[in-house]
Amino acid sequence: MESTFEAVRAEALFASTLQMSQIPAEADVRAAVTTTLRQIGVQGCVATVAAEFGDHPETASPRMNWALRMIRQAYAHSCTPEVFARPTALA
Repeated sequence: MESTFEAVRAEALFASTLQMSQIPAEADVRAAVTTTLRQIGVQGCVATVAAEFGDHPETASPRMNWALRMIRQAYAHSCTPEVFARPTALA
């Protein structure tokens, strides 16, 4: 994974009620991430992911792959390394 932000967002999307079959828009993905993090928090997302991988690994793996793809699309222009890089003048 690229960053902790990406990992947390992917886990939140995985734990959300959004389904792969819905083919959600980027705004829907961001809204689902925000809503899920507000409702169950980071630890709740981690627990949900762990439980699903333990109980249903055959469906959990494709869902996490989907979640990562959707997060990378929905947040393609935010929290990239360039956002946090020091300006050349200050380096």
